[in-house]
Amino acid sequence: MDYVTMYRDYLEHEKHASANTLSSYIRDLTQFQTWLRINGAADLRKVKKDTVSDYLLYLTHKGKSPATVTRCTASIKSFYRYMTMAGHMKTNPAKNIAAMKVERKYPEILTAKEVELFLEQPKCVDEKGFRDHAMLELLYATGIRVTELIDLNVDDVNLSTGLLRCCSKEKERVIPLYPGAVKALQDYIRDIRSRIIADEDEQALFVNMNGSRMSRQGFWKIIKYYQEKAEINKEITPHTLRHSFAVHLLENGADLRSIQEMLGHADISSTQIYTHVIQKQLKDVYNKAHPRA
Repeated sequence: MDYVTMYRDYLEHEKHASANTLSSYIRDLTQFQTWLRINGAADLRKVKKDTVSDYLLYLTHKGKSPATVTRCTASIKSFYRYMTMAGHMKTNPAKNIAAMKVERKYPEILTAKEVELFLEQPKCVDEKGFRDHAMLELLYATGIRVTELIDLNVDDVNLSTGLLRCCSKEKERVIPLYPGAVKALQDYIRDIRSRIIADEDEQALFVNMNGSRMSRQGFWKIIKYYQEKAEINKEITPHTLRHSFAVHLLENGADLRSIQEMLGHADISSTQIYTHVIQKQLKDVYNKAHPRA
């Protein structure tokens, strides 16, 4: 029996795991299974605790980062929890495997000036410039995830009220838009979008230059292109504007619960990391500036 496929179906249909979680867990399990075969132990049901420990040690010796080893540990532990729960195994060989301690890495944050510089890069002189300007303004205005951004439809934006409706994992949240983002979206929807969509029935808010819905990879390239143009000496990813959105709101007096709601975090502990980011920034400034630090 193909237990990995059965586990994938369980994650997708019963746990409703995100596409990213699904992809990383199955990739980790496939690599674990390949290692088992090479070492003459192909049956996932006959794995012992020492086998799991040996594999994680192997990953460490190969130079894999603590974060990667920790994620692989989580993938294997989750798989064997499923195997015992589903009755395919009597005991869980990964139950007492401890995850590696990973030093917390705080997200990269742009300063307000860097955000302004970055958002100025798309020039509204052609279709691509108007579209890119609207996308970046919307991303910083709302802090939504890239997947949520490219999944947006035209009907999700209410320009008259300045509100965005964002649906993710069957949950819906409404996020306000600042005037600059409303103006950028107005210009794009009114004057540009109809010129570049391939099909007049297309519902996607943002499309590529071939007229179909924007992809994650396409948006990633847009971010990298404008980072180079802006000459900002930081690693900017699509998630950087989400992190910057949260920290800047917190710095300007927004409460954590409101930020949690806008970001769509299920648990406020995910939002609290931004408090630690601000504290770290203050400590860095203090250590650099205080004469006795």
